[in-house]
Amino acid sequence: MTSIRAFLAATLAVFSMAIASHAQEKPNIVLINLDNFGWGEPGFNGGGIIRGSATPAMDALAEEGMRLTNFNVEAQCTPSRAALMTGRYGIRSGNHTIPVAGGVYGMTQWEITMAEMLKEAGYNTAMYGKWHLGWSEGRYPKDQGFDEFYGVESTDQTVWTSQGRWQALGLEPPHVVEGVAGQEATIAREYDLEYRAQIDGDLTDKAIDFIQRKSREDAPFFVYFALTATHTPVIPHPDFDGSTGKGVWADLLHQTDSYVGRLTAALDDTGIAENTIVIFTADNGPEAMSVGSNDIAPMAHAQGTPGPWRGTLFTPFEGSLRVPFAIRWPGKVPAGEVSNEIVHQMDLYPTLAAIAGGKVPDDRAFDGVDQSAFLLGEQEKSNRDHVIVYMGEEIYGVKWTDWKILFKENETVYADTKSYSTPRLYDLINDPGERKDVLLVYTWAAEQAMPLLGEHLATFQDYPAIPPGQPDPYEPPAQ
Repeated sequence: MTSIRAFLAATLAVFSMAIASHAQEKPNIVLINLDNFGWGEPGFNGGGIIRGSATPAMDALAEEGMRLTNFNVEAQCTPSRAALMTGRYGIRSGNHTIPVAGGVYGMTQWEITMAEMLKEAGYNTAMYGKWHLGWSEGRYPKDQGFDEFYGVESTDQTVWTSQGRWQALGLEPPHVVEGVAGQEATIAREYDLEYRAQIDGDLTDKAIDFIQRKSREDAPFFVYFALTATHTPVIPHPDFDGSTGKGVWADLLHQTDSYVGRLTAALDDTGIAENTIVIFTADNGPEAMSVGSNDIAPMAHAQGTPGPWRGTLFTPFEGSLRVPFAIRWPGKVPAGEVSNEIVHQMDLYPTLAAIAGGKVPDDRAFDGVDQSAFLLGEQEKSNRDHVIVYMGEEIYGVKWTDWKILFKENETVYADTKSYSTPRLYDLINDPGERKDVLLVYTWAAEQAMPLLGEHLATFQDYPAIPPGQPDPYEPPAQ
């Protein structure tokens, strides 16, 4: 009798999931966004085992979907995440650099985020992980379109908790914060070095719980899964510490892939994988340098790799601007496809809007372009052929097709910036290290790229950038 009841319960569960799947026409969306994860880390870009740990979960997403080798982001965390959420260059929303000055920062309520767009289209929404787009009431994820969130401002602040000197000044330690839409956010716990090692596991548990809860409903869901890996300090969870025998970086790579695998397995277990878009990417290229100290020995000598590209985050080179990207939607996105066409993280907003039936704002400068036809295999070419290269509020250059023209360069965030009276032109196909200036040989390429910069700058005349630190309420100046 017990076995019969179990069989009937299992059959009913499968039948219920089938009804829900039939009733829900719009796909679920899971957006995995790692922190400072270099192009060369996953196995699908030549990393994996040569970095000390295979990455079967990441590789499966690329094999079962489409991999982009020329997916572009902004050069710093905050502008990158602002561009992702708004479909606009970070400078437009006043988020062109990381908020080192403190105080009010982030996105004003006037911005319409990806989450708000999807919420209006009927989606349940949740965010777990690093936000870095405002860490005060009115600027939390719950205030920007997410039904619920659990996360942190950033991760480098955890180092403060081992130093002690901030305590004497009466400063608040970094906190993990959680909240739901319509209510005030609350502090979940202190974000110290001990929890730095554990947080990604908790983020994974919470994301899976959300998926399990919402998969029972007719409405589609959107999960923004912003893991803190692989931002320094690099401290693996105790369950993964020493797991590879190859050092802390390999352990963290193993850990991160395992969490990605747990998340995708949850989609299979709930029977919704076939109607779920999974996007795997990162906000920036690898860290600018190794970080270590006597106080935080495990993180010493750990640093990511940009693969064949030059540079790290906070530079205008491809190692900063290109990050891993894979998208899977079974039966819709062609499996096993690889493309080197230019796509920018800003394009995800209008692309998902087109797929989900959402609306793209038409009352502001909007930089993202709809790539749905390209990603669904309906056309061979991307709808984008160039990217403006920003460093903070300054324009360092223009990337056009396989060429990049730079007016300024800095080797790392700590290096002096060099300005050129005559810009440098790099052939990204034959010179991925961006070392050989070929301007005098291929002047025609520069002549194609330069007008694109002028067109971009002209948009600020009609749509001025929002000043950084702008308080709410904000209204754009009358045109």
